[in-house]
Amino acid sequence: MHFYRCLICGEVYMGDGIPSHCPFCGARPVNLVPNDQWVDENKDLGELSAISVENLQKALQLEVNNAPFYVDAMNKAQNTELQGMFKYFSKIETEHASVIRKILRCDLPQPEHSKEVAVDDDLENIRAAHAREKEATRFYADAAKQAVEPRVKKVFLSLTEIESDHVKLEGSRIML
Repeated sequence: MHFYRCLICGEVYMGDGIPSHCPFCGARPVNLVPNDQWVDENKDLGELSAISVENLQKALQLEVNNAPFYVDAMNKAQNTELQGMFKYFSKIETEHASVIRKILRCDLPQPEHSKEVAVDDDLENIRAAHAREKEATRFYADAAKQAVEPRVKKVFLSLTEIESDHVKLEGSRIML
């Protein structure tokens, strides 16, 4: 067994090899390194540009809104596959908020009222999740282009990939 650490979220994974994605934030395997090679890129980040702060704050609110939506959707889901998918997404969104909070060195905001509520229809919740993830993917891609700090750019690019993976997964569920 070996320990690996994620360059995006900093969490530690123990296993025989690198997993297909970080089990905590969903980052792709290129971001998973042996534990002894990991460096905390947030430590020496310095002062952030105004555009990065603005985009990170927006991203933080987006993730904080999405996590409880997924918990609610999980609790309302009619089958275990959807319950599992929504539970997974809630944990990933929570970890994304944690990553962003560490960069901003701030507390977590509260979810915006009614943004955290799912409905009693599985297909509608999948569609709502799909729309949320597509919005996040577009926003993160734009934020990555605007970021001047390498760490912020790296995080936004990784979030773009992760949310894009979610869009594909949800899209396949809409087609069922």
